[in-house]
Amino acid sequence: HFLFNSMNTIASLTRTDPERAEEAVEDLADLFRANLKEARSWIPLKEELEIARIYQRIEQLRLGERLKVKWEIAELPMRALVPSLLVQPLLENAVYHGIERLPDGGSIVIAGSCDGERIELSVSNPVPPDDIVLKHSGNGIALDNIQQRLQLAWPNASRVELQTEPGIYRVVLSFPLQEREH
Repeated sequence: HFLFNSMNTIASLTRTDPERAEEAVEDLADLFRANLKEARSWIPLKEELEIARIYQRIEQLRLGERLKVKWEIAELPMRALVPSLLVQPLLENAVYHGIERLPDGGSIVIAGSCDGERIELSVSNPVPPDDIVLKHSGNGIALDNIQQRLQLAWPNASRVELQTEPGIYRVVLSFPLQEREH
């Protein structure tokens, strides 16, 4: 789904804005490169967030002003090590299950905090008020995958929590702070 939409967006841009089309191809290549790095399961949080930003740039080309992403991550320890691909799949779900389904789009909020021992990351997105329980197919795969990777990294010390309120869907990840050894 994402690849098909991205390729159509890039094809359209080749005629109207070749420079942006080239940037989008480079972003797409970077995103796929990051997704294919199975051998490197732990990455710095800074790199994890950059992968999500690359994804955002690609979707921004397609959705334009309908997609707004607010990054509230100043408190996060960027050198912390995390299992790869925690944030990007959550952002992708927020776009697919939230922003795409709303005629006017909306704002996704990616927030994070650290108390010196634990990191908490959340991704919140608007959803149609009458559909707070996401019923679209494929909806649990990314969450299950993230939960499994967190449990493998920190058995019984991490969690994935789903929070809903009218018109808002939020996924909260919580796990121990682990920083790179010097």
